Amino acid sequence: MHPGTAPHLRSRPRYLLLAAGVIALGLASRHWPGLLPAALGKYPGDALWTMLVFVLWGICLPRASSLRIALLALFTSYAVEFSQLYRAPWLDALRHTAPGHLVLGTTFAWPDLAAYTAGALLAFTLEAAGQNSKRQGKLQR
Repeated sequence: MHPGTAPHLRSRPRYLLLAAGVIALGLASRHWPGLLPAALGKYPGDALWTMLVFVLWGICLPRASSLRIALLALFTSYAVEFSQLYRAPWLDALRHTAPGHLVLGTTFAWPDLAAYTAGALLAFTLEAAGQNSKRQGKLQR
């Protein structure tokens, strides 16, 4: 079975630390955009947002496969993006707060979907590679 499709157990404390790290990277990508190539624009932050969603789903479902978590993260990210097409005064007011903007965004943009897809693929790949290296380490012992 491929490492990304096999269920495994995630460490919630480790994933909480990972979530904090991803949040820090995402905020840094927006605060200091000059650290990244200008051609990437805001998209590294969008990819990191989906990676955070991946980590949070991993905390909620610690035994789920990486593939399942990646699909949930992608679905969640797409749902939030498409929700930006819905306009209601109360929701727009929420989106104009700092937490609301960070979680819900403000304006729908098709390219964001590509960034979310890249973030989900990267998170999936990193977690699957980590699982594979753990297995390799156990096999060598």
